[in-house]
Amino acid sequence: MTENQGPAHKKDLTRRRVILAGGAAVAAAGIGTAVVANASAGESGSGGAKKAAGQSEECYRLTSETTEGPYYIDADKIRRDITEDREGIPMTLRLKVIDSDTCKPVKQAAVDIWHCDALGIYSGYESMSTGPGGGTPPSGTPTDMPSGTPTGTPPSGEPGGGGAPGGGHSEPTDDKRYLRGTQLTDKHGYVEFKTVFPGWYQGRAVHIHTKVHVGGKMTDAGYEGGHTCHTGQFFFAEKAVLDSAKVAPYSTSTTTRTTLTEDTIYDQSGVTGGLLKLNYGKGRIARGVIGSITMGVDPDETQDGTGI
Repeated sequence: MTENQGPAHKKDLTRRRVILAGGAAVAAAGIGTAVVANASAGESGSGGAKKAAGQSEECYRLTSETTEGPYYIDADKIRRDITEDREGIPMTLRLKVIDSDTCKPVKQAAVDIWHCDALGIYSGYESMSTGPGGGTPPSGTPTDMPSGTPTGTPPSGEPGGGGAPGGGHSEPTDDKRYLRGTQLTDKHGYVEFKTVFPGWYQGRAVHIHTKVHVGGKMTDAGYEGGHTCHTGQFFFAEKAVLDSAKVAPYSTSTTTRTTLTEDTIYDQSGVTGGLLKLNYGKGRIARGVIGSITMGVDPDETQDGTGI
């Protein structure tokens, strides 16, 4: 599905607008009414937020492109629930895809997401992501909780600092596919995934990978054809990560954690850079989290994340 990196986008980005998903649409029904984590709170600004003429909703620039990372597997699991047997805090991820030039929904786009489990392990690459800083922690109770301050310089690339800068692709080493999935956007540009809150591994802040594909079609083998118009990552506010670290199995991890401000991939631009809006009940993160964001993409561009 991947193609060569397209030419640099030269359109006037002041025309690029992304409608921010309304907070009311992502209220956590049955999870708790008190919102205690807002992904933009305490972080960088919106990356050029403005009000479009005749619109009451805030708009943002084209969503940031990032590296694909080494652990991408082509869209072959078409499903909403990607949890399988993974333990962790339940998470609902609600995504909207719009054309960043017109702000209109992009329907029938294939949205991929993939991320590590609560202990930093990626399906398909279990033997590779159990290396330094990336795998199952030692047995026993850790001496302290993640402090929010890394103890060393974050390495480049992905888990454990392995791989070339930008995280060159690696071939899968096993047939596991938990915490991976693809869905087609509806006529309003929405998809929703059921997953678990990701854990962390050395060198990277907590994150979820994503790709948006357009112009292809569904087949028995998955989504085929077309091109990748967006490759990005979603990020988590520090407050939510520290709250998750109090809950098992996250609390058993002794892996050095990289904070959001220290991450080498997140561009510190808030929503534009992929910072999720997170909602969960105060003191009740273990019951579940709802994450949401709107992605502004250029359907005509090719952004496969391999040339970043």
